[in-house]
Parts: sequence; structure tokens; C-alpha cells
Amino acid sequence: MIKVFFTDSSRRFEQADSLAFAGVSPSVLPTVVLRSEQTYQEVLGFGAALTDAACYVISGLPAEPGKALIDNLFSADQMGLNVCRLAIGASDYARMDYSYAETPEDSDLRHFSIDYDRDYILPVIREARKSNPDLFFFSSPWSPPGWMKTGGSMCGGWMREKYLEVYARYFLKYLQAYAEAGVTVNAVTPQNETETDQLGNMPACLWHPEFEMSFARDYLAPLLKEHGLDTKVWIMDHNYIMWKRAKWMLDDPAFKDVVDGVAFHGYQGSPDMMTNLHEAHPQTHIYWTEGGPDLGDTYEIDWCHWGKVFTDAMRNWSRSVTAWNMALDEKGTPNIGPFPCAGLVTVYADTHQISYSGQYWAMAHFSKTVQRGAKRIGSSEIAGISNVAFANPTGEKVAVFTNPGLAKEIRLTYEGKQTVVRLPANSLVTLTWE
Repeated sequence: MIKVFFTDSSRRFEQADSLAFAGVSPSVLPTVVLRSEQTYQEVLGFGAALTDAACYVISGLPAEPGKALIDNLFSADQMGLNVCRLAIGASDYARMDYSYAETPEDSDLRHFSIDYDRDYILPVIREARKSNPDLFFFSSPWSPPGWMKTGGSMCGGWMREKYLEVYARYFLKYLQAYAEAGVTVNAVTPQNETETDQLGNMPACLWHPEFEMSFARDYLAPLLKEHGLDTKVWIMDHNYIMWKRAKWMLDDPAFKDVVDGVAFHGYQGSPDMMTNLHEAHPQTHIYWTEGGPDLGDTYEIDWCHWGKVFTDAMRNWSRSVTAWNMALDEKGTPNIGPFPCAGLVTVYADTHQISYSGQYWAMAHFSKTVQRGAKRIGSSEIAGISNVAFANPTGEKVAVFTNPGLAKEIRLTYEGKQTVVRLPANSLVTLTWE
């Protein structure tokens, strides 16, 4: 029996009548061939970023609906989100610009403090992990403290080489302080979007690739090892088009040895650039770490756009998909930066009503069916339809189809059997079978 789940104009991840496999017979239908003997990357999971803004919006809900939203997002029997991004200090989606070491030239970090995060950020993160104990957290800074940079501000400028060792200790203090507050961080990136200063309009920092290499290889990794932390290091955290930067850095064997993976954003370039990197460095993992919807007429119905984005990421070796803000209000705030964006969910400030983005429903087709430890398996492609398939650790198979066009039928063949799948117009369809 094949379970079938639809998202289309009238349904949102709704289970429909089951299908069955039968013997293969001649057909003129476009055919997707699944090959379970072809295995690719192992899946880490799916989720979104618990930014300052997202935690503030979620924390503003009354206790009962707030818990219901957290359970909806994280509980294994609901959305089951299990890979979330955290910000080390302020991102552009924050209530204010801040770091954990505001005292200039405090190279001993005597005034280091995560107190800003204690009010609502850490409580929401802890509640999320309570709802899903298997949550994997990775953390990214949008800027070091301003005094470690050219220009002296968190907004724009370059990282200064003389502070690399101090900044490694800053990371260590962050990881230790978060652990003491009940939150284990599993991975870090040295910098969000290493090659942009966003014209000084938001927390951001330019990093020369040699500085990023030195920071991770010579300072951060040895310090983590010295203190018994197994926190993974992911590099770059920037667009597809930057894959050659990552390749060049990983060509250094000593640097490659301390790097678990490369984090990609989808704003520039094409997802096949992740495959370019994989082919150059196949032992280094790949992660898709940022991309969010916009407010507007298509906010609640653009699931096909995101279904294709997520499918492309997974077909090009990404182990995870992490969207941008988990939640924002109806104005796309709090936001101290120049870029408009919407949350995976929208929480209306006055009414506490919650609306769900097309991105949320696209994510559901993956997070609700694809387990951590699943392996992507081979699946052929047909024109106009995106697809990706997985084998869960339980042996269950999952196939996700995105059809942005008119309704059509396709044939799916698997191990000498076939079934006919109807794909409604503008739909995501997920099949699961033992």
C-alpha cells in the first residue's frame, strides 16, 4: 500500500486514497524510475531559524497557543522540524544591534555576557528542544563585536586578523554559556555570508578567505578540542555562486581536516554548484542554511516554488534544509535590516492569529515523511516535474513530486513494479510505502 499526501488548491498535506503497485506494462505516460540501489547523502533534517525576531514573536503568544505552535512546529508527530539555526548576537532580524562583548578592546572578554538572550530567546529554544529532544542546532554570527572589525561597528566592515584568537575564545564562551543555559549547539559557522558587508545597513562582516581558514584551523578547532567540545564547523554560509571559494579553502588539507561541511544560501547562482563542490571534495558535507518567503499575495500559496527549491537542494547533495525566520509578525518584523521577508509562519500581533506560508506546506512534505538518517536514492527526472526520493532508516521509501503546471498523470516504477500517480495542478504530492 502506498500512502499519498497532497497539497494543492483545496488541500494542505492531506492524506488521500492509497495507491498500489502492479506489474510493469507498456505506457505512454512520463515515467519516473526509482533506483534504491543508488544511494547518495544521508539526511540530517529540516527546519528554520530561531532568530531574535522569531523567538520574540513566538514568546508574545499566550501560554496555551504558544505551546501549541511550538508543538506544531517541532513535535515528531506534527511538523517534526529538527534542524534549526541560531544567531550568535544580532542578525538583521532582531530587535536591536547587539553582541555578547560590547566593551571595546575587552580582549580578555571579562565583560562577555549572553544576558540579552535570557529573556525570551533561550526560553523559546529550550521549549523547542523539549518538544523535540532530537533538535540539531547550528549557530551563525552576522558580525563579530564592532571593535574586532575595521570601522568599529557591527554594521559592515572587515574582520581584523589580530582578533582571530580573541574571537575563537568568544565562540567558546558562547558555546559554554549556552550549554550552561540548557542548550547544546551542535555546529557553528564562522560568519553568515562571508563576502558581503550589506553596505553597512545591518549586522554584517567581510571575511578574507585566508582569515576564515586561519580562524577555523588555527584557533577555533584547537580550542574546541582542548575543551572537549565536539561542535562541528561549517564554513562559508553564503550563496551557491561562492562554491569556488569553498573549494579553494578545502584544497588546504589541514583546513579541510577541521571542517565538517559547507553551508549554502540560494540567493545567487544555481543549486548544481553544490554538486560541483561535492565532486571536488566528496567527503565534505553540504547543508542548505537560509532562504525565506516574502509577504504578499503568494505568501500562503507558493508551495511549488519552495518544493522545487528544497528538491533541488536535496538532489545536489545537501543533507539538510533550514529556512530563514521561523516566525515573524504580519509586517515581517522585528527587522533592523534593509531586506523585507516573511516567516515560515506569520503571527498577527494583535489577534495572535497564525497563518502558514507556502514554504511551510512545502516543508511539511519533507519534514513529516523523511527521517533523520534517511538516504537519498536514485530517481530519474521528467520535464516540468521536480522529484526526489529517499529510503528511511526503517526501510520505508518516500518520493516527493512538485508539479507547478497543469494536472497530469505520471508513472512511477520501482523494483519491477509500477503505479500511476495523479498530480493535480500546482501541487506537491508525497508517496510513502514500506
